[in-house]
Amino acid sequence: MTTYSGTDEFAGATFIRTSFKGATLRFSDVSGVTMRGVDVGGLDIDSHDLFFGSLFVNGVDVVPLVDAELDRQFPGRELQRAKTPDGLREGWVAVQAAWETTVAATPPALVDAHVEDEWSLAQTLRHLVLATDTWLRGAILGIEQPFHEIGQLFTGAAEMGVDTSVFRVDPPPFEEVLEVRAERQQMVTDFLATVTAEVLTEERRDPWGDEGWRPTVGDCVRTILEEEWAHLRYVRRDLAVLRGARATTG
Repeated sequence: MTTYSGTDEFAGATFIRTSFKGATLRFSDVSGVTMRGVDVGGLDIDSHDLFFGSLFVNGVDVVPLVDAELDRQFPGRELQRAKTPDGLREGWVAVQAAWETTVAATPPALVDAHVEDEWSLAQTLRHLVLATDTWLRGAILGIEQPFHEIGQLFTGAAEMGVDTSVFRVDPPPFEEVLEVRAERQQMVTDFLATVTAEVLTEERRDPWGDEGWRPTVGDCVRTILEEEWAHLRYVRRDLAVLRGARATTG
């Protein structure tokens, strides 16, 4: 199967009676795509940025419907949008409880297993260490080098100017991942325990270097919560697939 990478040759193109059956798109821009008279049986879309825009299906913007359904499936997720210290504290407690349940229920044989190119549970927890380091230690607290070496970088980090030499190449043992993850979780808990409404409105620099955006402390905390809930959904989705595969193979 042909792979197209790093190309914009299809931007603005028109496809008529063309088969994309079974095709896979990753880290690609499909904003503004118009599809008419198409067969979408089994079409599977997963977009972390879905809730910042719109997605029309048969004339209906389905983004609010998806958002509401995810809130139903993940009790406490709606608090990732909280504006008050108490709301953010409650949201943090809810997502940590959900993660505790997921990690405890995952058999050791699956902590490093993954579906296709998705992250394993261990890699996901390492990425959440990175997220906490970025938005709490870096953005909110202003620590010059906020990153722990086991953090899991995202695709394109080097192109954004991230010093990748900070991070360990060899994957750490899962026990170490859990230890560092617990330390970072406690940092967020301790910060939220005393944060005030006034502090939440203070501005900070975008830790990824966007000079056009000055996030507030509240924005940074909400980003941590969004990362936690989004990656919990990804992990639960993939673990369900992995458990099904194990059951099938015996």
